[in-house]
Amino acid sequence: MDVFVIPVGADRYELYYEQQSEESEPDEPESTGMFARLQRRFGELLRAAEEHRHQKHESNTPRSWTGRLQDHMMSWIAKRVAEQRLLWNLRNKDRAVAVHPSDVSFDEVMPHIQQTLQRDFERHRFWLFVDTAGLIVSGLLAIVPGPNLLAYYFLFRAGGHFLSMRGAARGRDAVVWEGKPCEPLAELRELLNMPRRDRHSRVQQIEDTLHLRHLTTFFERVTAKNTARTSGARSPKPVKTE
Repeated sequence: MDVFVIPVGADRYELYYEQQSEESEPDEPESTGMFARLQRRFGELLRAAEEHRHQKHESNTPRSWTGRLQDHMMSWIAKRVAEQRLLWNLRNKDRAVAVHPSDVSFDEVMPHIQQTLQRDFERHRFWLFVDTAGLIVSGLLAIVPGPNLLAYYFLFRAGGHFLSMRGAARGRDAVVWEGKPCEPLAELRELLNMPRRDRHSRVQQIEDTLHLRHLTTFFERVTAKNTARTSGARSPKPVKTE
């Protein structure tokens, strides 16, 4: 499993993973009980979202507002699934390769990987409790006719945070990491100070070189966040005048 360590600042990195082939969804448990039923429903929801992502609607038949809302929700779920693939896949891995910029050593980037996984573990643990509470409350709407979209939303959120929390913990504590220097990733660092419009084509070339379909989108998104965070941290507080 290759995990790309993307430079987003002078000493900041984000982890990036891209699905290279069709991967199975979480196995359905053979046991019974409420938790097992929720796991099965979560797996069914993931498969429905994946089918929706691959489906091409050729019909122009008008849809009800609930149908349109359900379409939007399934599209949103499919995007969130792609974002959480890294942590979900770490749940079942014993080894992983950190593909890192060649201008830094593996020993230098490994603490950043550990910090990122710890941060992700704490974030997903917090939201797991929040969304589990929302799932319980949304069960009260089961008496309303029609699909309980709010329950589906919280089911995906809670299930996704649970899997991500487990993946972050395993990646932090159990997975054996090894490094693999990558020259194109070092070039990404050099592009950080360039205007976004000027560097876009070069980032796309690096994307093609590494055979990563969505690297450009990811790079622009995380660097924009890092720039906003850095600008906010450096902005001086306004001086009050009387």
